[in-house]
Amino acid sequence: MRTTIIALARAWIGTPYHHQASARGIGTDCVGLVRGVYRELYGADAEASPAYSRDWAEGSGRETLLEAARRHLIEIPKSEAQPGDVLVFRYRENALAKHTAIMAHPTSMIHAMEGAPVCEVALSSWWRRHLAAAFAFPTPPVIPERASARIRDPAPSSPLPSGERT
Repeated sequence: MRTTIIALARAWIGTPYHHQASARGIGTDCVGLVRGVYRELYGADAEASPAYSRDWAEGSGRETLLEAARRHLIEIPKSEAQPGDVLVFRYRENALAKHTAIMAHPTSMIHAMEGAPVCEVALSSWWRRHLAAAFAFPTPPVIPERASARIRDPAPSSPLPSGERT
């Protein structure tokens, strides 16, 4: 399953950044990337994504991103994150978590960031210092052939079911 997750995430590489979007090849933000891979694994979104502004976390003071991840993914110790897991970051110590990525290799991650298309970058010491949490995708209720077809056939893509860690 981890190989499928990484392949699905890599299929998003080059997708332009677009705030609140989740459409492979068309536009996405960091959360949209995770939502899109989730959707391609499970065949549907886990929940409807509410509209959010660029400063959404500051406005509420709540860990909205972590709360959503905990509803639909399996939280794991940060030190146990493996390729295929979702990484959640804080830009500053004690700030609210506001960025996500998918670990592609022990030394790289795939993410979307404003001003750049989805790309695979080094999981540098800066990113590791800002890691707030790590999550595994639950075992998917779809057959591998279905997910593999989605890797080859890009389709417009949108957060995150609970279950067992793979």
